[in-house]
Amino acid sequence: MPAYHYIAVNQNGLEQTGVMEADSEKHVRQLLRDKSFAPVSVRPAQQKKDKIREKSLANAWAVLTRQRGLTAKELAMFTRQFATLLSAGLPIDESLLAVAEQTEKPRLKGLILSVRSKVVEGHALASALRDHPEAFTALFCATIAAGEKSGHLDKVLMRLADYTEQQWNMRQKLRTALIYPVMIISVAIGIVGFLLEYVVPKMVTVYGHLNQVLPTVTKILIAISASINAYGFYFILLLILAIYAWRRLLKKNLALRERSHLWLLRLPLIGYSIKTADTARFARTLSILSASGVSVLEAMNISAQLITTIPIRKAVENAVLHVREGAAIYLALKQTTYFPPISTHMIASGEASGQLENMLERVAHNQEDEITRLIDVALALFEPAIILVMGAVVLFIVLAVLLPIFNLNQFTG
Repeated sequence: MPAYHYIAVNQNGLEQTGVMEADSEKHVRQLLRDKSFAPVSVRPAQQKKDKIREKSLANAWAVLTRQRGLTAKELAMFTRQFATLLSAGLPIDESLLAVAEQTEKPRLKGLILSVRSKVVEGHALASALRDHPEAFTALFCATIAAGEKSGHLDKVLMRLADYTEQQWNMRQKLRTALIYPVMIISVAIGIVGFLLEYVVPKMVTVYGHLNQVLPTVTKILIAISASINAYGFYFILLLILAIYAWRRLLKKNLALRERSHLWLLRLPLIGYSIKTADTARFARTLSILSASGVSVLEAMNISAQLITTIPIRKAVENAVLHVREGAAIYLALKQTTYFPPISTHMIASGEASGQLENMLERVAHNQEDEITRLIDVALALFEPAIILVMGAVVLFIVLAVLLPIFNLNQFTG
């Protein structure tokens, strides 16, 4: 049965929201009345935006501001719970229902029940998941389809659960590692802002009564402080608008986005990090799809679409064409010049020994370890660099404040 989101008012006049399975909207309203609820709004789960706009302004705002996809944590939890239930022998529809009842988030529950309703109607699980591309990626759907085809859906889901949990753990580690640098930058900006906003203007007032020429450092500081006090808000607003406009332009202009990616790839440390991350993502995806029974060409096509950098993605798509024409995978990838030599050698060894999936997994593991090392090194260099820069700024402010006092003492002496 299809799932529906509802908004109703109970006997105490309080608004209630939730998700309910029923044959139709009319059936949902009847079920709500049987529970002594007054239905206000009933709509199918995951309703399209063009239909949502026809609702009231309050409902439209609630829909537009809610998150439509799944976070990495939600996807990892859903995959693990679903895989565990299937491994225990439960049918797909019952497993989906159990996972939906387990979650407390109406949005996630509605999404799972919507998938379940398609499965109950006779559609394949992969087909039901593809109806929600905002939540389930092409990798996820293709792997599920391969698991259904091979009859080992539970094992494939376990592999997907490991993958999604690994991605989530990596993001958590990165966020945790960034807490300290962000705190340092925030405190430093706060101190400098306080000095420029309150200390320097008072200093200007005091020095205004002195009949002496101020040092150049002090004049520069006074000019900076005056500019920030007069135009600081407009500067911040202009910066935000510029960033927003640049992101919109990159999103719409594919050629400009490709040129910006090429420029980033030429940067020493950043370019190497991007190549390493895309290599790890490609190898991990290709390993999962190949081990799940997806053909090599289809797996490479799907893996290429998950590469975020346009030049690397185009190079891999060109490599897929070479593989289709009969070239070895490692030679096609080597010709892109974006994959590290050790990765291509390991893939060549996997092709020769018939252990391509295992070698791809090792490549992904090595590249992910390299990403972790790069992040640790970058943070280790970033923290003292920020401290030195902010120390230099504070020293500049202190010198600008104290130099006129020293000159005044020498003049008085």
